[in-house]
Amino acid sequence: MKYRSDPAQIRGSIAPVITPFTADGAVDHDSLRGLVRFQLESGSHGISLGGSTGEPSAQSTAERIAAMRTVAAEIADRVPFLPGTGSHKLDETLEITAAARDLGADAALVITPYYARPTQEALYRWYATVAMEFPDLPIVAYNVPSRTAVDLDPDTVRRLFADFDNFVGVKETTRDFEHFSRVLHACGRDLLVWSGIELLCLPLLALGGAGFVSAVANLAPGAVARMYELWQAGEFDAARDIHYALHPLVDLLFVETNPAPVKWVLAQQGRISSPSVRPPLTEPTPAGLDRIRQLLSLGGELTEQIGAAR
Repeated sequence: MKYRSDPAQIRGSIAPVITPFTADGAVDHDSLRGLVRFQLESGSHGISLGGSTGEPSAQSTAERIAAMRTVAAEIADRVPFLPGTGSHKLDETLEITAAARDLGADAALVITPYYARPTQEALYRWYATVAMEFPDLPIVAYNVPSRTAVDLDPDTVRRLFADFDNFVGVKETTRDFEHFSRVLHACGRDLLVWSGIELLCLPLLALGGAGFVSAVANLAPGAVARMYELWQAGEFDAARDIHYALHPLVDLLFVETNPAPVKWVLAQQGRISSPSVRPPLTEPTPAGLDRIRQLLSLGGELTEQIGAAR
């Protein structure tokens, strides 16, 4: 929790690791520890767990907390830990966020409540409740309208940022790039904004973004971290080269519903014990596997760049 007092340090590539399952469907804590080590060795600037890539809605509250405990212990304060703690239920959100606080998380990533389609005033009250419940824990909103059916308006973010000292930022997972700019314009550039859209990670840095929480870091963590570092160093062409080289792996993520393709690749590489996903997701179809293999042949060299960011 050494970054909790200064959340502005939570910058760069915050890798949203998958939650590996065994072949019989249990959370695979041994593989999870290995994935965290892989990220740290590859130079990722922080770790997240329990966002969309981590299949949180398919896990019990106890499973999510146990997985956070495993990740927090493996990180051991070496990089910031930003776990996803949100749910569609407020009591679960508060319970998981409390656990994250007690485990030493540096900030909590709280998804907008899904399915219910609350109004902007209701979203304000939701995040206000979380922020007031945990005044010493930085809160980051997770805006992902493609999954939640509701978009967190820039003015709602502005109200929260103005009203609560511990509401520090937002992970924007929207393909509407104007939205990124309007959020920063409404709140000022002290707001921390991370991109959750892979091909908008690099463009966001030009607007003053803090970095990215990109699922492609599961496959090419060194390259994703290096892209951020090159941009910060003013080596813009080199950063763009990585951005474009990542395109095949970005496409691979979404051949079928994320994280099924990622899990298949990681299992093939021996990084996890099984490609299992939980219902309602399924492992990739034969046609999907053909496309995954094709894309991996185009971008697979980036998956081998262990430590490329160092």
